This record gives sequence, C-alpha cells and structure tokens, in this order.
Amino acid sequence: MSSLNTMTLPKHIAVEQVVALFPPALLDQLATVQRELGGEIYLVGGTVRDLFLGRKPGDIDLTVASQPKQWAERLRQLTGGACVELGREEETFRIVTPQNIVLDFSAFRQGAACIEDDLRRRDLTVNALAAPLHTLLHEHSVPFLPVFDPTAGLTDLEEQRIRVASAKSFTDDPLRLLRVFRFAAALGFAVEQETLAQVQQYAPFINKVSKERVAYELDAIMATNRAHAAFLGLRDCGLLWELLPELQDGVGMAQPASHHLDVFEHCLEALRQIELALADLPGYFAASSPVMQDYLTEQPKRLIQVKWAALLHDVGKPVCFGTKEEGQGERITFYNHDLRGAKLFTAISRRLRRSREDTEATASLIVWHMRPFFLANNQRQGKLTLRACLRLLREVGEQLPALFLLAMADALAGKGETSPEAIEEEVSGLFAHLLHIQQEHVRPVQTAPPLLTGHDLINELGLVPSPLFRTILESIEEAQMEQTISTRADALALASTIAANPNS
Repeated sequence: MSSLNTMTLPKHIAVEQVVALFPPALLDQLATVQRELGGEIYLVGGTVRDLFLGRKPGDIDLTVASQPKQWAERLRQLTGGACVELGREEETFRIVTPQNIVLDFSAFRQGAACIEDDLRRRDLTVNALAAPLHTLLHEHSVPFLPVFDPTAGLTDLEEQRIRVASAKSFTDDPLRLLRVFRFAAALGFAVEQETLAQVQQYAPFINKVSKERVAYELDAIMATNRAHAAFLGLRDCGLLWELLPELQDGVGMAQPASHHLDVFEHCLEALRQIELALADLPGYFAASSPVMQDYLTEQPKRLIQVKWAALLHDVGKPVCFGTKEEGQGERITFYNHDLRGAKLFTAISRRLRRSREDTEATASLIVWHMRPFFLANNQRQGKLTLRACLRLLREVGEQLPALFLLAMADALAGKGETSPEAIEEEVSGLFAHLLHIQQEHVRPVQTAPPLLTGHDLINELGLVPSPLFRTILESIEEAQMEQTISTRADALALASTIAANPNS
C-alpha cells in the first residue's frame, strides 16, 4: 500500500513543491502566455495527486478554460520545444521542451463553466484535483496554492481508496471502467464497493472503446507490480470476460495431477507468481539474478511482454483438451497447447492493436514455455545433452531470461500431487547451466570469424547457392559450439558430408 501520511490532508499545496516541477525560465514563459491569452490556468489531475503523495509527477497536467491549442502553440514558440495533439476524447496538446519537460494542455471538459465543474466530469476522485497556477505566475510570494476538491478526492487519497468521480463517469467514457483497476494497481489502493458495483453494471460498455485505448490501459496495469490483484478485480466484476473472453473457457477446466488449479486459476496464479519472483530475483535465481535484472531493465517493455505470457501461457489448453487411456483410468492431455496458445494470443494482441514486436515476443514465449520443463526432465534422468541446450539457446536468443522467468512462475503455479519436488530449484539451476554454456560455448563462436562462408561453399566445394547453405553453415556453427570441430578443414569436411547427404 501507499506510504501516504494518515493525517488529514491540507487543502493546499506548498508553492515550493509546484515551483520544483518547472525550470525557472519555463514559469516565466508560462506567465508570458497567460498575460497574452488571458484566463485561468490550473495544475490538475495526476500532477496534483502525485504531489500530495510525495511522488515526482511524470508529466505536468494543465487545464485552461478554452483554447488549449493556442496555449500549447505559444509555449512551443517560446520554449523552442515540440507540440503534438494527443488525440484523446478531450482536446489535449502535449509540449515537450528542450529540457524534456512534458506539459499537457487540455480545456475544461464537456463545456464546463468552471474548474469545479471540470473536475466533477473527470474519472476518479483522486484525479479530480486542481490548483490555480495563474496565482503563482504573477504572485511569486504566495506560500501556498489552494486545492479545488469538489469530489472529496483528498479524503480518498488519505484513505487509499479508488472511487468514481460521478454517476455519469462510466457512461461519459467507458474506458474509465478499466482505469479504475489501473489506478488501483498503480497506487496500491482498494476500489470502493459502490464503484465496483457500477463497473459490473456497465462492463459491456467497454466494447464501445477503441482497442488502442484499451490496450494502453492493460499494458499500464501489467507495468505495475500489482497486476495480479487488478486482474482479480477485473474477473470479480466480469470486466475481464469482456476484455479477454478466451480466458473464460479455462474456468472449471480440470488439469492433470501435476496441477492443483483449473486452467484459468492456474494462469492467474502464474501472474501472481511472476510478480513475487520479480520482487525478489536473487531469492529465485541466486547468482544468475543480475542477468535477469539487466534483461528487464534494458527495455522496460520486456516486463510487460513476459507478464502477458504468464497470464495467457495456457490459453490454448481449452481448445486442446483431451484424454488418454492410462492404467485403470484416463489422463487429461493438452497436446500442442503451446502452439495453439501462441496463435490465440496473437489473435488477441492483434484485436487489441498492440505492436507487432510486442505480439511476436510474447507469442514466442508461449510457444517455448514447455521447453525448460522438457530439459529439466531430461536433466533429472541424466539425459540432458549439450546439443539440446545449444538448440534452445539458438532458438530463444536474447529472450532466455524471460523464458525462465515464465517457467519459474509456471512451476510455482502448478503444485499438484505429481508435480516434481523442488522444481523451482531445477528451473533456477537449469537457467544458470544454460548461461554457463552460453558463455563458454556460444559467445566464443559468435564473436569469432566464421570457419566457412557461403563463398567458401561455392569456391571450395563447388556448391550452387540454395536453402541448403543455411543448413550447412548453421550445422558448422553448432558443431563448433559442441566443440566437435575447430578448424577450417573440419568445417569443410562437415560441409561435404551434409552436401552429399542433405536429407540425413
């Protein structure tokens, strides 16, 4: 939960907090625009909320009575920054200054006559806050700025509660149905019961919202460390079935004895387990955890990709459900659920109009998600080979840490009677083993000049360019990694053998 002070919050903000958001020149430039265009300008929404929470706001949200485009364009001229229209439901323009300060200008919403009316038209009470910036622009000596709070948002901040700002909030913009859970996850707050009841009532309205906006909110939920709690809430109010109906097919679907949960609950539990692992990587992956951490911090979107994989890694099971005679009874099977799941996920991701890169990265993790367990089973039986490890490393590439983070969550979410003991230790140990192979066998080959090239196959062996070239060169590289060949002569001999027996 948030560390917000439990004392009653004052209805004002210290000017020094506000001034700290702006380089001095930027405040002077805003004052120039305000003198030229006239009217009031307010610091609003999440910016005010974050100041009360003691957080540094990411962007500076500003509202004017009208003409936000003129405000933004004039400030762009003065700062030398860039201006773009955000294309939201309300008219909003973003300025990015040369110092990378981001300011969003919007007008009063839905024809509101004053700031209080504007705030009542916002999504949540904790976002329905405003402070008059125009007071500061021309009266630098004032110690505090008053805060407009017509929906008692400060009380909800104090009590760590998410509450809808008005009875019309969800019908005005149904995306707010989802934003309830995004802000609950981001702030660590609980959703008020009446608000939850309204979400349940209006859940089908989410289908009126553009898919891009829905995807943005879902990704924002995944980016928090409370995505599992958010998806629990989405399930409980029925909104999840509107967003991801494919998951509902797993509700009540039994699994083999290696699992203690049905298909849907297992997926949800995998999301919970991945968040627990992310909170304590050294506790789960020991000495290999820095590699995992570096992978995730290098590109923040990787965290979102692997969380989507955790939630939907078994989405293909319902369409692959079957049984097989075994002993005196039947065993449940889900043959090829990894491949079918990847296809289903790809369809979901395209429906949400998510990026191709994110879609392919997560779909690949779903395709591969059983591979670590196959290797672990071989290792348990003393049959793990260097070749099998090298082939996984070649196929997975840079996504190896994500795959093993997913495998850890999957293993911890499946604790049935026949689940292997200490499977988490096996997953962690196998990850460390593969990293060692990568360091000792793969990287030396990848960083050295190749023993043979396509030109060598033409000039030395008289071969005609064809798809076989790729097979030959990859086989040579693999043999180098296995350390069964090391010279150009070895490589030519292997190439000749493959060329003479291409189907062997």
